[in-house]
Amino acid sequence: MISVVYITTPSLQVAKELASSLLEARLIACANLVPQVVSMYRWEGKVNIDEEVLLMCKTQTSLFPSLQAHVLSKHPYKVPEIISVNVQDSLPAYRDWVVAETTK
Repeated sequence: MISVVYITTPSLQVAKELASSLLEARLIACANLVPQVVSMYRWEGKVNIDEEVLLMCKTQTSLFPSLQAHVLSKHPYKVPEIISVNVQDSLPAYRDWVVAETTK
């Protein structure tokens, strides 16, 4: 099974560095970087509005614990958004490609 993992970052540079390190470690097959995402959230009792970059990473579901640990070791936020969503349906050839690219 494959998953899409959503990760927000404070800048395009951080997003590129994180995506590159995840690709190099074969923890993801690919990442889409979506700039200028407006995030609204409550943090430490205050409502914040920030512009962030969203990474949409494709990986094998079984790799999520390793991916999460990797992101936590490199991400500048104390509590980064790292959300995994299982993909119920996809083009079989795409799923196979994700699996092949994330198999060491």
